[in-house]
Amino acid sequence: MPPFDVRFRRFTSLNTTIRLREGRLHVRLSDLLEQAPESVHHAIAHILIAKIYKKPIAPFHADRYRRHVSSEAVSRQAEHIRQTRGRKRILTHEGHYYDLNEVFDTLNTRFFHGLLGRPVLTWSAHHARRMLGHYDAAHNTIVVSRVFDRPDTPRAAVEYLVYHEMLHLKHPVRVKAGRRCVHSREFQAEERLFPHLDEAKAYLRRL
Repeated sequence: MPPFDVRFRRFTSLNTTIRLREGRLHVRLSDLLEQAPESVHHAIAHILIAKIYKKPIAPFHADRYRRHVSSEAVSRQAEHIRQTRGRKRILTHEGHYYDLNEVFDTLNTRFFHGLLGRPVLTWSAHHARRMLGHYDAAHNTIVVSRVFDRPDTPRAAVEYLVYHEMLHLKHPVRVKAGRRCVHSREFQAEERLFPHLDEAKAYLRRL
């Protein structure tokens, strides 16, 4: 095993990286992990070494690491450093063809009785096709890919994307038995209430 150079960095997330350079393994970890229990450090070491040497990761170590980073205390700390250290690029809610604030307000009235507080809404900087939309809880921001801001995009598709992210606003991520539950049963049940769900999903599949 080559020598290690292990350092903790002020990352904006729970990053862990390992690289082999000039006969030395360089490991960089989020400073949020510095005070983790020794068993978690062992798990991280196993996972990173297994990855760089393309070996299977033992389920025990994977589960130990996942339970630690998914715990309520660590999740709360991770959210805090994202808010205080991270930067969110905010462009504009006004597109060439769709105004995201107007879409949000319409959906809020139609499906949520106007009770959802409006987060920051913005079009993405690029015409992304993989990340079509996301809700960033740390910055209370909904981002929609600019690929949808064009005249041939059905309004149902834009509304569905915003509606989906609004459900994340209403149903925050929960941790159950050490696992993050992103789309709960309640979330999925409300998503099925969107009247043009099949039409919107069919359009997204064609992108």
